[in-house]
Amino acid sequence: MQDQSGYRGRFAPSPTGPLHFGSLVAAMASYADARAARGQWLLRIEDVDEPRTRAGAADAILAALERLGFEWDGEVWLQSARRDAYDAALAQLAAQGLVYRCACTRRELATAMLGPIGERVYPGTCRGGLAGVRALRRRASLRVRVPLAPIEFVDRLHGANEQRLAEAIGDFIVRRSDGFFAYQLAVVVDDAAQQITDVVRGADLLASTPRQIFLQRALGLPTPRYMHVPVAVDASEAKLSKAAGAAALPAAALPALRAAWRFLGQAAPRDPHSSVREFWSWAIASWQPARLPPVTMRRV
Repeated sequence: MQDQSGYRGRFAPSPTGPLHFGSLVAAMASYADARAARGQWLLRIEDVDEPRTRAGAADAILAALERLGFEWDGEVWLQSARRDAYDAALAQLAAQGLVYRCACTRRELATAMLGPIGERVYPGTCRGGLAGVRALRRRASLRVRVPLAPIEFVDRLHGANEQRLAEAIGDFIVRRSDGFFAYQLAVVVDDAAQQITDVVRGADLLASTPRQIFLQRALGLPTPRYMHVPVAVDASEAKLSKAAGAAALPAAALPALRAAWRFLGQAAPRDPHSSVREFWSWAIASWQPARLPPVTMRRV
């Protein structure tokens, strides 16, 4: 589809299992928002965490998206093929003195203080260099030094946000001790490379957005507009996820699409649609971001 607005959105699932209802909600919101703006919608497979990647999962996700009527622009990107780009970004951060080696183990950090967003705050143990037993360890991750000043941004649904990284998370990992790059760095590099203008995704990533904005600024990259839509949770308030064994989407596409549309608070059609193509033609014309529930989580 030809871009008529300058809008470039994307959907970036991880191939750790089949597409489930929570994934469909995020895909639908990003797709409808892009197409309603007459923009492009790109697809990226976020397989940067290669040990968690399941064989055949990426192909299954693409097949499910096709069955559900999603049409993406251009080639599908694979993060596993972009290590050189992440290496270059890491070198740029290192040249600014923002990166250092950390040999702390998970067990050593398990008692670190919990910050306001519910994550352990790195205490800066290795910030001044490796010492003692840590200096003898062969494996080390790479962390980035975070600023004391707050990171501010405006979310299209949740409004003004402010986070002090030093208090919320501390210096965070950009390359793991096993050599694989962290999501935070990879997503920033790829969003810039694909010229993404608008990121529409689940609200479970709202708290990590300041980390990405910090990296964007440090790397001299543009910051897209963000909108974080409600995350689907089960009766016990647990997020639907592949890791938690969320059920794959049913074979019938229309009921799944209608359920995701309702979950997103959008107006119901007057008459039921008889085909997936008919549904999308109506849904794109009817998309209203103002109707999105302004919450981070919703029960299915």
